[in-house]
Amino acid sequence: MEQLITGDFAANGEAYEPKTLVDGAYRQLRRDIIEGRHPPGTKLRVEHLKDAYEVGAGTLREALALLVSDSLVVAQGQRGFRVAPISLADIEDITRTRVMLECEALRQSITNGDETWEGNLVSAFHLLTRAEEKLAGDVDGSVNEWEERNRVFHETLIGACTSRWTRHFLAILYRQSERYRRISVLNRPVPQDVHEEHEQIFKAAIARDADEATRVLSGHIWRTFQTVASVPQFAQEPASRKVANAR
Repeated sequence: MEQLITGDFAANGEAYEPKTLVDGAYRQLRRDIIEGRHPPGTKLRVEHLKDAYEVGAGTLREALALLVSDSLVVAQGQRGFRVAPISLADIEDITRTRVMLECEALRQSITNGDETWEGNLVSAFHLLTRAEEKLAGDVDGSVNEWEERNRVFHETLIGACTSRWTRHFLAILYRQSERYRRISVLNRPVPQDVHEEHEQIFKAAIARDADEATRVLSGHIWRTFQTVASVPQFAQEPASRKVANAR
């Protein structure tokens, strides 16, 4: 199931309306897991959640099965479901894979992108800039909007990539990294130069400079890992020697 949705928005930035009860339960559960309402490792008891989400047990199990395919929930055989755990090693793996795929997707997008792609990118960057301005003054109240605009910007960057599978896998990786990104944002302010990195990526993409765009994009994605690694709950976990040396 390829769901390019976050919060209450679809991939085009418009309000997203669930098409079925399963879709609605899946979307609400996914949002609550990503936003930390169901912490990592928490047991997800169908008999309790079906009342909270106002759906039947069968509907909820189908929604949980979809979340298993997203790797946000772990099925434990006959013992039910738990929220997938998080760790520094996990976000490192997510980051490394995302850099590999997203940089290649951006190269393809820069090669294939037309005027519509350029227009969409201009709009996405403008909305992200506005969201970053709000976030600087109100983290708690603006983090959802910033996360949404950040997602749309990154998806628009690779929007002209011709590989459907690459875009699909990147959507999954983005959802995984969002759990970690929210932890880092709520623990410390987003550095001002994150906007500068977005601007550099944007300008290089519009200029069709794939080498510069992918260079900055790679560093930009790794920055999230480095920020997460400095959060107290992860600070004592060892990163790989290669990443530790890079830091």
